[in-house]
Amino acid sequence: MKTTAIIGGSGLTQIESINIIDEQLYITPYGDPSAACILGELEGQKVIFLARHGNPHTIAPHKINYRANIWALKKAGAEQIIAVAAVGGITPEMHPARIAIPTQIIDYSYGREHSFLAEDSDPVQHIDFSYPYDEALRLQLISSAKALQLDIQAGGVYGSTQGPRLETAAEISRMERDGCDLVGMTGMPEAALARELEIPYANCSVIANWAAGKTAGEITMPEIIKNLEQGMANTEQLLRHFLLHTS
Repeated sequence: MKTTAIIGGSGLTQIESINIIDEQLYITPYGDPSAACILGELEGQKVIFLARHGNPHTIAPHKINYRANIWALKKAGAEQIIAVAAVGGITPEMHPARIAIPTQIIDYSYGREHSFLAEDSDPVQHIDFSYPYDEALRLQLISSAKALQLDIQAGGVYGSTQGPRLETAAEISRMERDGCDLVGMTGMPEAALARELEIPYANCSVIANWAAGKTAGEITMPEIIKNLEQGMANTEQLLRHFLLHTS
């Protein structure tokens, strides 16, 4: 069985059902990761958990050391990664509290360390990133969701913005014209870094709110928290089933 790493985003700083065996804070060539890697078991399967924003949630999206996080997971023995993220919904099917398993990503972030191959002494390499998410891993997640009869969207395009502010209505309109269905702040460079280290990677997006301009009112934290609670509860069910039946 493959060792699965779970990266927890906003609303998922820990998974209560993990039987913790050890905690390891790895020293990396790229600095400190967001938190210690939690090494444990879930449903009898080896699992590694890392809180992307730290625990407690204190690290803003543009301040996350993505290279250290992915490097630490590789060092911990991760053979595949499921990245959980809170996002906004842009297109009609991406309604709040729903889970989406996207197929593509568009990167609008800037100023982040996007590669392990960034040193002047490194040979130039170009990874194939045509399809950023591992399709076999995506299909396994979708299969688990269907088995649990969870209402998910089995596809979509994730637009990765800089944060930490939410987007303007005009920015969301542009993203929709570009083909984005979801908007989040942590999808890149995380996915590309996993590809560079040859770790299969899939995203599990929990829709916390309608994106700017897609609702008549303001986006409020109570609304986001309510939707995240429901969506993350479903996500934990999904992860447990995935680990028990497919990993």
